[in-house]
Amino acid sequence: MRPVITVILFVILALPVRGSAQSHDAHDHSSATRKDSAFGAMQARGKQAMGVDQYTSVHRFDDLEDGGRIELQRDRDDVEGVAAIRVHLRAIARAFAVGDFSTPATVHLESVPGSATMRARRRAIRYEPVDLPRGAALRIHTRDREAIAAVHQFLAYQRREHRAAGATVKVH
Repeated sequence: MRPVITVILFVILALPVRGSAQSHDAHDHSSATRKDSAFGAMQARGKQAMGVDQYTSVHRFDDLEDGGRIELQRDRDDVEGVAAIRVHLRAIARAFAVGDFSTPATVHLESVPGSATMRARRRAIRYEPVDLPRGAALRIHTRDREAIAAVHQFLAYQRREHRAAGATVKVH
């Protein structure tokens, strides 16, 4: 009879520990992400560069047949944040158009893959900022196959580093 009582006691005593582990695992992804110091430092540099808290913004990096799209929107109504995003993406459009990729290099502390080719092929690439309800997007257009590959490489790196959404979308 003692082995049964021992097993029952073990199970009962283990339940609170197991419950505690589950509640720890159930914390949302953003909480875990905030504890990642390298990611947090990059987010802080991004906030400095973009003028908005990236933890309360939604970033997307979409590959398109003719280039791509970078989208940044606030996750709530925020007039000042929306204005900061729009100013930032317009400035990025101007900088990228002349081959200046220093802002992403500063945010990531390294040259972003694809940016050297985008710089070299800058005359074949057009950058178009577009206002969105809670922010803006930067549409990247080109017919140059080498530039398209570089844009996709740039966007894939951004998706991974920012832990952001993105997709490959066909444009007709």
